[in-house]
Amino acid sequence: MSTLLEIKSSVLRQVQVCPSFRRRTEEEPGNTSADPQEPATGAWKPGDGVEFFTQMRLILKKGEGRRCLPCPEVLLRSSSPAPPEPVDPNRGLRALTQEEVDDQEALLSYLQQVFGTSPEEHAEAIECVKKAKAPKYALKVSVMRAKNLLAKDPNGFSDPYCMLGILSASGTPREPGPHKEQRFSFRKGAKRGSPLPAKCIQVTEVKSSTLNPVWKEHFLFEIEDVSTDQLHLDIWDHDDDVSLVEACRKLNEVIGLKGMSRYFKQIVKSARANGRAGPTEDHTDDFLGCLNIPIWEVPVAGEDRWFKLEPRSSASRVQGDCQLVLKLITTQRDTGMSQRGRSGFLSYLLLLSRLLQFEHRAEEPNSSSWRGELSRPAATVLCLHGAQSNLSALQLAVLHWQVSSRHHQTCTLDYGYLLGLLEDMQSHWEEAPSLPQEQEESLADSFSAFSEYALRLLRQLRDYFPATNSTAIHRLELLLKCLDKLQLFQPSFEICPFETELNMDIAAALKRGNREWYDRLLNSKSPREQPGPQRLAGLVELVDAIYEDLQSCYSIYASLFHSIIKIDFFTLTFRQLERLVAEEVWVLTEDLSPKMTLEVASRLFELYLSLADIQRFWSSILDRDSRSLALANIHVPFLPAVKLWLQVLRDQAKWRLQGAVDVDTLEPMDSSSKHSSSAATASLCFSHIQELWACLAWPDPAQAQGLGTQLSQDLCEAALFYTELLRKKVDTQPRASGEAVSEPLCVVLNNVELLRRAVGQALRGLAWPEGASGLAGGLPRPLLSCTQALDEDLHREACTVTAHLTSKMVGDIRKYVQHISLSPDSIQNDEAVAPLMKYLDEKLALLNTLLVKENLNRVLEALWELLLQAILQALGTNLDVSADFYSRFHFTLEALVTFFHADGQGLPMENLKDGSYKRLEEELRLHKCSTRECIEQYYLDKLKQRSLEQNRCGRLSVRCYYEAAEQRLVVEVLHAADLLPLDPNGLSDPFVIVELGPPHLFPLVHSQRTQVKSRTLHPVYDELFYFSVPAEACRRRGACVLFTVMDHDWLSTNDFAGEAALGLGSIGGIVRPQVGGSSRAGQPVTLHLRRPRAQVRSALRMLEGRTNREAQEFVKRLRELEKFMEADP
Repeated sequence: MSTLLEIKSSVLRQVQVCPSFRRRTEEEPGNTSADPQEPATGAWKPGDGVEFFTQMRLILKKGEGRRCLPCPEVLLRSSSPAPPEPVDPNRGLRALTQEEVDDQEALLSYLQQVFGTSPEEHAEAIECVKKAKAPKYALKVSVMRAKNLLAKDPNGFSDPYCMLGILSASGTPREPGPHKEQRFSFRKGAKRGSPLPAKCIQVTEVKSSTLNPVWKEHFLFEIEDVSTDQLHLDIWDHDDDVSLVEACRKLNEVIGLKGMSRYFKQIVKSARANGRAGPTEDHTDDFLGCLNIPIWEVPVAGEDRWFKLEPRSSASRVQGDCQLVLKLITTQRDTGMSQRGRSGFLSYLLLLSRLLQFEHRAEEPNSSSWRGELSRPAATVLCLHGAQSNLSALQLAVLHWQVSSRHHQTCTLDYGYLLGLLEDMQSHWEEAPSLPQEQEESLADSFSAFSEYALRLLRQLRDYFPATNSTAIHRLELLLKCLDKLQLFQPSFEICPFETELNMDIAAALKRGNREWYDRLLNSKSPREQPGPQRLAGLVELVDAIYEDLQSCYSIYASLFHSIIKIDFFTLTFRQLERLVAEEVWVLTEDLSPKMTLEVASRLFELYLSLADIQRFWSSILDRDSRSLALANIHVPFLPAVKLWLQVLRDQAKWRLQGAVDVDTLEPMDSSSKHSSSAATASLCFSHIQELWACLAWPDPAQAQGLGTQLSQDLCEAALFYTELLRKKVDTQPRASGEAVSEPLCVVLNNVELLRRAVGQALRGLAWPEGASGLAGGLPRPLLSCTQALDEDLHREACTVTAHLTSKMVGDIRKYVQHISLSPDSIQNDEAVAPLMKYLDEKLALLNTLLVKENLNRVLEALWELLLQAILQALGTNLDVSADFYSRFHFTLEALVTFFHADGQGLPMENLKDGSYKRLEEELRLHKCSTRECIEQYYLDKLKQRSLEQNRCGRLSVRCYYEAAEQRLVVEVLHAADLLPLDPNGLSDPFVIVELGPPHLFPLVHSQRTQVKSRTLHPVYDELFYFSVPAEACRRRGACVLFTVMDHDWLSTNDFAGEAALGLGSIGGIVRPQVGGSSRAGQPVTLHLRRPRAQVRSALRMLEGRTNREAQEFVKRLRELEKFMEADP
């Protein structure tokens, strides 16, 4: 059943005179930008440190999200509906009216609703349609292919072809009688008495040697009576040499194509007579199957299906299927548009427009996600109209695109639906022939209109497709894909729909949109009519808004534009906005340079940080454009403001630290921390300063060095200022009497340690760009020296506080050490040490709760040194005591080492057994030795001693060897050099005393001396000395030759110039026998002269406490020698 609408010519004329979108005046959407916001907190007040650092924290917080490239997941925060797009009711096709309806009743109530007609008007329209003349029909048949046919040839294949035509009611087979069932066949009909009519019989090509032929041939048959006519199709196996196709075509040329019927046999005979002479009955074709399809069974919308082949009689054997595409169309209708020559293309277009408007309003009037889903009545109407108007698939796709794209501009549709229409049109475009010129022009106009509408949206990209709305971004993606599809059609048009390349139009629209957005933003935040100082706050907001917009461009928009339509949207936008900002800032800074105030400097500093963020953002982009930025040298006019701001920063930091210490109670902030509130404030201040320097990132190396050096000095000054404030604060704190551990001092010590770490990290973060100065140790030299100096100062401060902290424990420690020294020999060592260990355990447990690890180690080191000194003092005041006394202290020392080491949790073992520990251990060891062992140790210490003043006391060259045959030691004093000038004339009168030691090894040997060499510092002696001693004595422990250089004075005692010792165990003749009996074997040895050190004198002090004669005589002799020595430096 067909359903047609009469569309009056006035509607068509209105559509034709409608101007194209490119030539129409555009209506700008309303300004959707937010109202100007009030500026943020006013500039800080000089001297108000809290307000200043609050402002600094706001600046830093703003830059926290700018350290790395943004992620799309961070920006797409909302999935709410996208902002509504602008619509224009005049953009679509004009709605149809009731007067334009003149077709039959199948529209019924639905069409009445669509056109909004009254029942009377609707009935009148139906009556008008009924009175109209019936339309003329035609059947379009496409013979596509067959499959699984019977094999009729000896080779196992067939040569199939199809013969098809329309059978009228007179040719319909009669009702079957008592005989077996018979079906109509073109060949079989030739043997009947009455002719069977055939209307325009058509034949396909013969497909040789196949059982699955593919024809894809198309035929058109006129239909006289839809209710009685039927399509008949035979498939034959061709066995003749004559082309039946050609014969059939020639016969049709003779008999005409309008209903003349002939027997099929007459067709065959006529064809063969024209082909060749002779009998032909032996060359009949084989039947493969047939089809009989009543016309009334063909669906109105047409069908594409496989039909099972039928036999012509019950005795026939056939198999296989044939695929046909059938479509019933009208070739002539009694309608107004048909009478005026209007095509079904235009009527379908206007009808679809009306239906879309009705269906969209019924679905969701304000929905932007409608995908053109039509109700069943609407789809039926369109299907009937399209099929009977003989519209191709391409024409239908074009019509749906044209109507939907225009309807979208009046009532927003889903872009996915529009994209699907374009893809459908593209798929048919490549297969179908080209459109008529009029239809192609109409399609081109729709492309132009849609592209202009899309460009209008892209100009206001940020308003209609905000980066924070995932729904809007998805719509943008689909819109860009639609535009990309439009570009694919451009080469296919003879009449180009675009005056320029669409990519160029999109880029131009984006640039124009960027400029309009920037101008709106500038006028709302920092109008040029305002004075320069008042514009600064708004300009900072402007730059921040641009930075956020560039983030959106990079993470959201750029990938869409680049991947879909090959436009580098980020570079385009960045270059444009960066240039506009640079121009604005250059003009403003030039205007403000003579008006520099603290408030202006603060705003300019914040503005520069925002501009630097934009530059860093560009630098972080890989494969970026290599051209320089307009902001490249923007730092130049900001230098005076930055210098002024850094000067104020120094003062404000001190004010902030002063305020923090004033309110500090020198108590831990909470149970998890061991420092007070002022230390946290100071650490935060220094951290903010370091972060701010990193944000500043001054690009000029020379200027950065100057700014960084000054800032590092200011930081060091502020740190020392804070420690001084702490010291004054703790001095004013009341102290509890009898308190051994001061909690405020512990807090101060923790504060100093936290400050040291915070300032050290801040200073290391102030490193400026390379090139300003050479690097030393990874930092610029000025910064490294400043860092080292501050670290030393803070270390001294920590040591001072530690000394104050441990000073109250000195008396208790001495008391417990005295308890050990006075303990009787009858008690056990652990009992004597127990009170001291208990005291230390209690105090260190308290200190462990009050101090951080670093400070606890400092206190442990200080207490360790106090304990060692107390024990040394106890040993020095208790002479000539029992061996148990020293054993008790030796046990004490070992117990203390274990206690302070604490299985690796306390002080390192190498730190414990160094310095005073070695001295104490040596004294304890010597106290357990005999007198002679102490004397030997004295000489061993001299042999182990190395000169630390090699260039001060001079050198002495000697040669020593042992003559075994004579059993004597030969010592040859050769010369000396660089001796000390001990006389007023700057020279000396040196001589050398040579003696062997220890005395108990060489009791019969006396010391010898060289001659005095007057007035020289480089004397030459060349003197030999013989000592008759056994070789066994020379090999004993501590045996040595001691050389003492003296300055001879005539009127006073001689002066000591230096000494040196040479071990006898390594000289020639002692280690190995002399070869050849040479009296001067061995090489000269150069000895560095020195003075006795403390480690040598420890053995001497040990001997002084001995009361036996041997010890007293040895000490007496050394005392006489010491009279000639100068005091140790």
